[in-house]
Parts: sequence; C-alpha cells; structure tokens
Amino acid sequence: MKQLLQNLRTGEATVAEVPVPTVQPGRILVRTAASLISAGTERALAELGQKTLLGKARERPELIGKVWEKVKTEGISQALEGVRDKLDQSHAVGYSAAGVVIECANDITDFRPGDRVACAGTDYASHAEVISVPRNLCVRVPEQLKFEEGAFGTVGAIALQGVRRGEPTLGESVVVIGLGLVGQLTVQLLKANGCRVFGVDIDETRIQLALASGAEAACVPDDAKEKIQRWSRGRGADACIIAAATTSNDPIVLAGVVSRLKGRVVAVGLVGMDVPRDIYYQRELTLKVSLSYGPGRHDPEYEERGRDYPVAYVRWTEARNMEAFLDLLALGRIDVKPLITHRFTIDDAPRAYQLISSNTHEKYLAVLLTYDTEGEVLRRIENAAARNAARAVGRVRIGLIGAGAYTQKMLLPNFKAAGVDFCAIASASGVSARDVGTKYGFKRFVSDAAGVISDDEANLIVIATRHGSHAELARLGLESGKHVFLEKPLALNDEELDSLLDAATRSAGQLLVGFNRRFSPFAVRAQEIFADRQSPLSIVYRVNAGRIPREHWTQDACEGGGRIIGEVCHFVDFMQFLTGALTDSVYAECTGGGATDVVSEDSVFITLQFGDGSRGMIAYLSEGDTSLPKERIEIFGEGKTFVIEDFRSATLYADGHEKKETLRQQDKGQAEETRIVCAVVAEGRPAPITLQDLEATTRATFRIRDSLRTGVRKAVKTEK
Repeated sequence: MKQLLQNLRTGEATVAEVPVPTVQPGRILVRTAASLISAGTERALAELGQKTLLGKARERPELIGKVWEKVKTEGISQALEGVRDKLDQSHAVGYSAAGVVIECANDITDFRPGDRVACAGTDYASHAEVISVPRNLCVRVPEQLKFEEGAFGTVGAIALQGVRRGEPTLGESVVVIGLGLVGQLTVQLLKANGCRVFGVDIDETRIQLALASGAEAACVPDDAKEKIQRWSRGRGADACIIAAATTSNDPIVLAGVVSRLKGRVVAVGLVGMDVPRDIYYQRELTLKVSLSYGPGRHDPEYEERGRDYPVAYVRWTEARNMEAFLDLLALGRIDVKPLITHRFTIDDAPRAYQLISSNTHEKYLAVLLTYDTEGEVLRRIENAAARNAARAVGRVRIGLIGAGAYTQKMLLPNFKAAGVDFCAIASASGVSARDVGTKYGFKRFVSDAAGVISDDEANLIVIATRHGSHAELARLGLESGKHVFLEKPLALNDEELDSLLDAATRSAGQLLVGFNRRFSPFAVRAQEIFADRQSPLSIVYRVNAGRIPREHWTQDACEGGGRIIGEVCHFVDFMQFLTGALTDSVYAECTGGGATDVVSEDSVFITLQFGDGSRGMIAYLSEGDTSLPKERIEIFGEGKTFVIEDFRSATLYADGHEKKETLRQQDKGQAEETRIVCAVVAEGRPAPITLQDLEATTRATFRIRDSLRTGVRKAVKTEK
C-alpha cells in the first residue's frame, strides 16, 4: 500500500510502498478515503528534519542525557551510530483521517466491515491507504457527510476541546488569537455556542475568512487592544482562546492584556508560555492548557487498550468530542468546505509537504489528501534491491517477526555479522518492516507473522515481538518444522508454556531463547573458575533496574506480563548456568510491602534454591540513581569470590589476591549467542539451553510472582 513517510534526518517526504498493517487486538483496519494534513504539526516536523544534528539536539535537549548514557556504556561510535540509525528511520505522519472499515479484531463488537468512520491518533490515522486504529480512536461518520468532511474529525475535536476548556456561556465575548485551521474552527464552534467572537491574526486573508465564518470583528495584533476594548463594551474579553502556533510569547501576553477581570485564557496551540505575572495577577486570570483532542489523550489505557472512561464521570473524551464535532457538521452548524484550499492525491502527497514546509507565498489552510479506495493494496512486497540475491543452500535463512529497538540494535547486526541470509520480515508497523528490511537486505516485506512463518526459504524464525505474542508465535513456528529463536520470555503463564514446550518436543526444529548473559565472556570465565567445586555456590545479583512508567507496555499484564517474567528471567537463567542445576524453590518480597499487581514488581528481593544446594539472591531495585551501573554479580564458593561489574569488568579474589579483567566495551553475550544459534541451524548442533532448563527458568518467574502475592516460598516443578 502507499504511505506518506518523512525522513527524520532530512525532513524529506516520500510516498513508499509498505505492507498493509495486520489487524491487532482492540483495533480495526480502515481503507482510507481522505486524510487531513495538520499544517502546523507536520510543518514543524519537516523543519526539525532540515536542521543539523546540533540543531536537532537544541530542539530536543532532553535526549542529550540519554545519548551520553549510551556513550558511557557502549562507546561514542556505537552511540552515534544509534543516533544516526534513529534519524534514518521513516516517520509515519498524519493523525486525522476518514474511510471505510475493512476488518475488525475479534474483540471488537461495535464496528463491522463497511462502517464509515473518522479516525484519530499519531502513528494510527496516518496518511496511508490502509490504517490500523485502536477502537477508542474511531467514530462513525454521519451518512450525510462526505469523507473529506469526516477527515476533519480529529482537528475539529482539538478545537472543540479548547472551547470546552474555556467554558463559554451564551452571549459571552470570546477572543480567538490565531486564525489558522484550528482557530477558524474555534470561531465557528463559539458562534454555534451563542458567543460573540473576535478574531486576531497577522494574516489579512485569514481575518476575512473568520469574518465570513461568523466572527463579529477581527484585526491584526497591533490593533487588538483598543479594538477589543471597544468591541467588548469596555469590559474586556470574557475568555481568550489561543490557537496560534509560534514560539513567541506575544499571544500569551496579548490574551492577558485584552481579558477582563477574572477572565479565562486557554492555550490550545503550541505557543510561548512565559506568563507575565503582573498582567495575570492584577486581573486574577485563569490560565488553562487544552490537551489536544480531549480526555484520554496520551493515556495508553484509553488509546491503546480500549478502556473507555465512564460517560457519567468523563462526558467528553477524545472520541465523544469527535462525535460531537461531526454531529455539528452534519447539522450544518459548522462548515469546513470554505477552509479547504488544496487537494492532492496520495501519489502527489510530497507536493503537499512542499507547500506547507517551503517559504512560498502561496496561501493554504486545510490541505486534504485523497485516496483510491478500489485499487489493490499489497500485503507482500518484494525488495527489488535484494531480488537477485542468490539463494544460499545450507546457510541460516532468517524470517523475522518484530523490528523494534532491541532487534535493530542487537539481533540484526549480530546476525548480519554471522553471515545469515535475510528472507522475510514483518512488524506491527509496515513502515518499520520496510525500513529495517531495506537496510538489511530482506528479500520481502510482509504484513503479518503468518507470511514469515510460511516463507519457503526461511529455516530460522526469529521472534522479537511484545511478550504477550511470544508463546503462540513460537508454537506456530515450531509446528511448521522450523527452528525458532525467541527473545525472552517464553510465555506469560503456565498454560502458554505447556503448549509451547509440547510443540518444541514434537518439532523437527529446535527452540532457542535469548538468554544471552550466559554466553558473555565473564559468565564463561565464572563457570571455569568454579568448575571443580565440591560445595554449593552463593550468588548475589544486584540490578539497578530503574523505573518504568505504569503505562509502559511491559507493565501491562497481557502485553508485557510485568518485569519479573520479562526481565528477571535473565538473572534466573544466569544462576542456573553457573550452578548447572535447576531452580528448586523461590521466595520473593516487594520492598514496598505486600504486592498485588504488576507495578509492585519494580523493586523486589528474591531468594532461590537450586538442585545442587546452591543459593541465589536477586535484588531487583528501581529506586537507585541511573548513574550507577545496572548489574553487579558476586559469586562465592570454594574460598573464592568472582565479581562481575555490568559485564564490562570482573575481579577474581582468591588466595589472598585480587585479579581484575576489563573488556574494551560491555559484552552481555549477544554476539556469541548469535554465533551459537547459527551453528545449531547450519550444522545441526544441539540447542545450547535444554528444554528442561528453559522450563525451569520460566516457571521460576511464575512462582516468584506467586510468592509475591502469597508471602510464602514456592516450589518450582518442571515436567519436561
């Protein structure tokens, strides 16, 4: 399918062929008929892309600290390469569209194919022929409206939310500062609400359009103070809504100057917010900031997971604001047709971007993209650059599902260095499949996991998706007779694990899992040091984990499973590797007291008993400072101690002496793990971690969570 993409390094916009997105739980697929370019937001992205690397850093200073942390742990060359890779990624643009539903996830009951809908959301309602949109970001378009009008739903909701924040009452005098697209819609909404409206803008054309749309008066900023004073009968504005898009502080100052005593000011647009205290204090003004298109914005529970707010408590959510705006359009109370200045087909979309991002004198306001809704859209795209690559018999041939940050940073570079062939790639976003697939020479980009698993060439399926899909995808891969490399964890519960292990037992392929730390140089060294021991080991593993926000997908019970299942599994496997024994039992305590949910897993103390009598303690803590290295491991036994510092250095204490070893850079074993995985596939070697080991590690994480809830030690029982 065709999609408009923007390069973050250059700001250039291009139309590319990407796979059609697959329908995901809680989402619907929509065949787009029209989408609206948000000139302010999308122009800002284009301008950012055109800046130098230093200019981009100045625009996003909060990211400099993150880059510096990477420099300290990975070295400057790898950190800079990561920055360049990020900038080279294509960015899906657009967030306001309308079209026809073509497919619904199984858990969607209130939409069906054929429904006419308006869609919202950055990364969802993009400028693309087919979009995948969460349920709470879709509303029906009234039958009497055209799709071009429906495409205004999101931007209209932004204007409507700003009006709601201003709390206008019938007959009040309201000033709208900034008469761009949102400002023009704000004027019409206030007029429909029975208010007197005064518009302010630097552009005479927009002033005239506002007057034609219902504003009683309008002027340029220089004349605003005197004219608004007369227009408001000497009282000042009851409310001011700022819809301007500028870094200047002038709009916030002007709003204060023209407001009456105890007036209200609402900032809708991205404007300077250095509030002049004297002006706002002397008038005792109320200043509010409007949150985009309404309650629910930036809340993953609402936007991504479909948990609606009760109407009795939150009357106007994002979706209900969109519905209300479209209803006003259908009733003729709002008219968007005079605001449309340009239309482009999706093929000509780069011209639209040139219009909004260049310094031409051509006037524009609402810029629409239109789509052919009848033509074929592709779910499988052959990579022309890799089409003529010879098929290598007997080599490792990868089909990849999932193209996230870890995949791009660790898995793919290591597999490339190992000399594998790249066959098919699928990701939740067809955009990332295209970008990553092009960079690494994948022969084809496909829409879904089924297209990867069924690929005739692939003999190793690499799964690096969100945790909730791991067990099912790995099971399907094994049942196809192929080898499967699965990024941890294996499963989120015992039932999923049972099904996966059963498939692994019966499959001609082998199950390989990304417990990479056991392959690190210092893990191998530790095993050598204690190889001839006659007594149990004692292991202390401290993890400076840092906090992850509650709304992050890893904290979601269905998508991520929580931090113990998702990350602590690494440390359990490491201990099983060192002891050469399976976990017998576990006991866990939350540092904050009794644990009842996933979030309480942020800070825990865990003790483990192993089959050979060894003991382990994992301190998984989130309260520490980020400057402290993440992992420290102390191993005691046979009169010796071996200490590993974040897999960058290690010290052996033995016979009254200490000996320190330091690596040139951190090595957590990913490269060696990849080499061994490739040897398993290409040479028929046995898997480096047995199914029994994998089962024990995974069930141990389940029992750790059980121990947190119950406060008692839990036995870890394996069946394979």
